[in-house]
Amino acid sequence: MDAAELKSVVECLIFVSDGPIRLEKLAELTGLEPQEVTRILEELEEEYQRTGRGLILYRVADGYQFRTRPEYADWIRKLNRSRPFRFSGAALETLAIIAYRQPVTRAEIEFLRGVDSGGVMKTLLDKQFIRILGKKDVPGRPLMYGTSADFLEFFGLRSLADLPTLKEFSELRPEFDGTLAEQGAEDTDSETA
Repeated sequence: MDAAELKSVVECLIFVSDGPIRLEKLAELTGLEPQEVTRILEELEEEYQRTGRGLILYRVADGYQFRTRPEYADWIRKLNRSRPFRFSGAALETLAIIAYRQPVTRAEIEFLRGVDSGGVMKTLLDKQFIRILGKKDVPGRPLMYGTSADFLEFFGLRSLADLPTLKEFSELRPEFDGTLAEQGAEDTDSETA
């Protein structure tokens, strides 16, 4: 098989895969060395970027996946006539605790949040953003939770290492404080109106 045909085979495998496909799986399916598959993936990635197509090759959840360009999201929504998935504040807060503290128990999450989190955690489990990692070796053997590959895929992360660090959050904090203060002022204005 020549190089162009190999590139087409890798492209097809990524396209038909249900989710992000790992480098190791591509190497296994094609019979190529991982370095050779990496070279093909880099060529495909550069080609899709350079030509400005509607799709891009995206590295996510320790794998590769074709995704539409973000600037075309409105067109895709018209086709699907659906609203994008939105997280509640409670779900985002719970998901953040799990992402940064995993493995973590429900009791630990509820201690940090200060409220019962059972309903939110059930929703996150149903949506497959979190998963049960096992049981903690303490009395009562509570379940431990962590994020899933679907979490990484949804948020466009290659791995948990791509999550912002606490230092990055503190650098953003002044920006958010101003936004929240303005939002609070707007809410006050609208209540008096």
